Amino acid sequence: MEKNINLIVESDENNLRVDVFINKREMLISRTRIKNLILKEKLKLNDEIIKSPSKKVYPGDKIFLQIPEPEEASLKPYNFKLEIIHEDEDLLVINKPAGIIMHPGAGNYDKTIVNALMHYNKNALSTIGDELRPGIVHRIDKDTSGLIVVAKNNETHENLSIQFNKHTITRVYQLLIWGKLRPSSGKIDTFITRSSKNRQMMEVSNSKGKRAITNYKTLEIFKNDRTPTLSLVECRLETGRTHQIRVHMTHMGNSIMGDGKYKKKYKKLKNIDTNLENLIYKLDRQFLHAKTLGFIHPRTKKEVIFSSILPQDLENILKLLRKSNKLSIEKLL
Repeated sequence: MEKNINLIVESDENNLRVDVFINKREMLISRTRIKNLILKEKLKLNDEIIKSPSKKVYPGDKIFLQIPEPEEASLKPYNFKLEIIHEDEDLLVINKPAGIIMHPGAGNYDKTIVNALMHYNKNALSTIGDELRPGIVHRIDKDTSGLIVVAKNNETHENLSIQFNKHTITRVYQLLIWGKLRPSSGKIDTFITRSSKNRQMMEVSNSKGKRAITNYKTLEIFKNDRTPTLSLVECRLETGRTHQIRVHMTHMGNSIMGDGKYKKKYKKLKNIDTNLENLIYKLDRQFLHAKTLGFIHPRTKKEVIFSSILPQDLENILKLLRKSNKLSIEKLL
């Protein structure tokens, strides 16, 4: 059902961005959705169509936002077995494998998580986002595995989107990096922006982009004469920027094993264990797994936390490393 919003800017709302202003007044509509509607020319400021979400508003300005009835997704179902960790009337929590993208896009329109969801139950997905992304509240990269939450109705989608925007979602990742982090635990707080050299990549910036905060701690360090130095690390996100952990680890000088985009050149060691070397070179994804996901359930208002184990290909590498001489981080401190 179509809905229209009419607002008048008050004196204490002077100079706010129009998307921030609307989100402040209409808290049940996520800022992301407001931005999308503005870009689709559904906003009028003083009877003039505005296409910029960053347009400033002033006291007395009249705001009209049209929220059209959601479009039905025209997506081809994909018979792909989803690993469902939890399901109720409002949402799904899925353990996504590496190698599959979240939603249709250039080059892949029918073999995605969204297409798999359409095959699973196309009539139980939220419809307020992009028509090619029903149910999708957040994303993880194609070659990252782990937990994602999917909204089955619009109220749940809006509620979860607000939690993501306020950075109150619990997101914990495990990763294996080259070398050792110095210090072994801490907080990385930078801006992240699109790379000027490669538009498909992101990079740390001192002055532009979006603020990105990653809390990290080293869990284990692996080092002996037959292995390169590697560290198992846990990252807890305060923000969720594109490629955030991958960019932050590279920024620290410790890229993630298997990361083809942000890779660090690996010098082949003469005495490396052959089995380990084979596993490393066969790894066709980054060693990055979204292990824990927690949020306030939109209906019960209680916190729920879900966890998953590492996929077998990643666990096999750790098993081999643990068989060799291992230094635990506790012994180093």
